[in-house]
Amino acid sequence: MSIALASGAMLFWPMLKGATGGSLSAAAAVQLINREKAVVIDVCEANEFAAAHIGGAKHIALNQLEEKLPGAVKNKALPLILVCQSGARSNRAVAIAKKLGYAQAQSLNGGLGAWRAASLPLEKS
Repeated sequence: MSIALASGAMLFWPMLKGATGGSLSAAAAVQLINREKAVVIDVCEANEFAAAHIGGAKHIALNQLEEKLPGAVKNKALPLILVCQSGARSNRAVAIAKKLGYAQAQSLNGGLGAWRAASLPLEKS
């Protein structure tokens, strides 16, 4: 009985995690960018963004997201990929974006560290 409950919980957990905005792998993020024209929003501080960011990313610091996101991304149907250094701030940013009506907002799991680990290119400004 407990094995059935545990396996059921393990099957159900990803759905729960996905319901909160979910975490996106670097490879899945690249597919969203290429196939669905996803918009990348970097929620790091200005100095972090200048040091390294995903090419084409728009910079909106987390503390300005609620105010500036609607002007930066007018089409709320587009997928949003929210990024920070580690994934912690971008997970908070997903909640803000969803509250603003961006239903397809997701956080890059592991942030720029995961992007770097996947040997994907970064830009500096």
